[in-house]
Amino acid sequence: MMKNPSRPPAAPSLAMPPDTGRIGDLLVEAIARFGPRVAFIDGDRAISYEALGRRIAQALAGLEALGLQRGDAVAQLAGNRIEMFCLMAACYIGGYRSVTLHTAAGASDHAAILADCAARLVVSEHAQAARMDWLRAHCAPGLQWRSHDEGDGVPGFWCADESVGAALQVLGAPGDIVRLAYTGGTTGRAKGVMLSSRAMRTNTQLWLAGIDWPDGVRTLCSAPISHGAGSLIYPTLARGGTVVLQHGFTVPSWFDAVERHHIQHTFIVPTMLYALLDAHEEARRHDLGSLRALVYGAAPASPSRIRQALELFGPVLVQTYGQTEAPNTILLLDQQAHADASDLQLAAAGRPFPGVDVALMHEDGEAVAHGEVGEICVRGDLLMSGYHGQPEQTRATVREGWLRTGDMARRDSQGLFHIVDRKKDMVITGGFNVYPREIEDVLSAHPAVAAVAVIGVPDAKWGEAVKAVVVLRAGHAATPEALIAYVRERKGAVCVPKTIDFVDQVPLTGLGKPDKKALRKRYWAEHQREIA
Repeated sequence: MMKNPSRPPAAPSLAMPPDTGRIGDLLVEAIARFGPRVAFIDGDRAISYEALGRRIAQALAGLEALGLQRGDAVAQLAGNRIEMFCLMAACYIGGYRSVTLHTAAGASDHAAILADCAARLVVSEHAQAARMDWLRAHCAPGLQWRSHDEGDGVPGFWCADESVGAALQVLGAPGDIVRLAYTGGTTGRAKGVMLSSRAMRTNTQLWLAGIDWPDGVRTLCSAPISHGAGSLIYPTLARGGTVVLQHGFTVPSWFDAVERHHIQHTFIVPTMLYALLDAHEEARRHDLGSLRALVYGAAPASPSRIRQALELFGPVLVQTYGQTEAPNTILLLDQQAHADASDLQLAAAGRPFPGVDVALMHEDGEAVAHGEVGEICVRGDLLMSGYHGQPEQTRATVREGWLRTGDMARRDSQGLFHIVDRKKDMVITGGFNVYPREIEDVLSAHPAVAAVAVIGVPDAKWGEAVKAVVVLRAGHAATPEALIAYVRERKGAVCVPKTIDFVDQVPLTGLGKPDKKALRKRYWAEHQREIA
């Protein structure tokens, strides 16, 4: 296997511009500038920037024909495909609100999101036809239903005449909401994170400022573009590059795509990285020398596995830390930082992206002293505009312009942030956010369950794994397998506990609440010893 030279790529010289504008402007400018270049490859299909512009214009014409107005929510339930991106881009350019549903989530979660965002249109695909049938039977009657494909029991969204559609014109102001990104809620209710056109553009500018993006960069998206991996599309298009879409991740197809398409940048979660490392013999049969930035994030990764990755792929690893409320680009551990890092530094979350204001604060908003633990707080144009329809949650999370992330960290003498604990209970497993309250509500409804607490525990494969600690009702019996199946049926695969422990009593705090800190202590203590 060919891998990259011994030194990482040079750091970019780009700095953050003073006015980050709108994400729609960036897309329209790229289409005009790079017209004949290939913008996307999707299996045996390829589309140029020129053709991409026509397709987006066609989507805008379709939305107008269906009677949608600026600010209306357009939901999609689909995997990686050109049409999905074109409809997302149409929302950003036309001033609609893009809502992308996670295909692995439960049907009731999808229905709740569609109700919360007051979606006017849902567009799906053939692979999700059964889910669409269920949603049509359980959602409000005013919704319009379309499919990217034909023959799914609903009309197709795309008309046959690709000449339909006027020249692209970006509508709306930088502060207008163009994306609602739903994340689970500790209160049991999903939260719609409102992202403005300015925040989306800022995210792109931060990517461009943080790492090098060569002209014509070739980027592989194996993870869903509806979530974190999609953020790599916009800097790729800004540099006239090509995005290669995959319909799901497998080790053989990933290696094949990197070699065949000369991939330079890609985004993976630690679970995917570990699968690639475990196939190191297969990796050595492929030429992976084109890789320049192997971006991983969304979950903790083991320093020992990162060392393996550096040996296998060369000095191309990039770690990022962000939240849905401040997407992807809060902290960065770039290629150079990986090359020079100790094991302890490899366990760090990184340093702030250029232009991002990050501080460690006490609960009262005062900065902590150097070396002390405080909550990671962020401010700037990257931040969300709030939670849709949840002003109290917004005020609790954004105070005096600072986003309170809920992650507790310490900053070392090199400026690296080390996350030591979570103020919030969220579990990040396989790159996806799972909120214990939602699983606890499901398990509590089981007739055999008297009490339950759900936590995240360190896991070599998933970064964190969901664990449920359950007290059974007297005279009732249940197996871990039965309870796992119970959750899977109601919440989908992502939320399923990997393990369930039965106990006589869940430890309680002085206020009578489940003491999750005590529950996590033994698991996380073992993890901390491993990386120390």
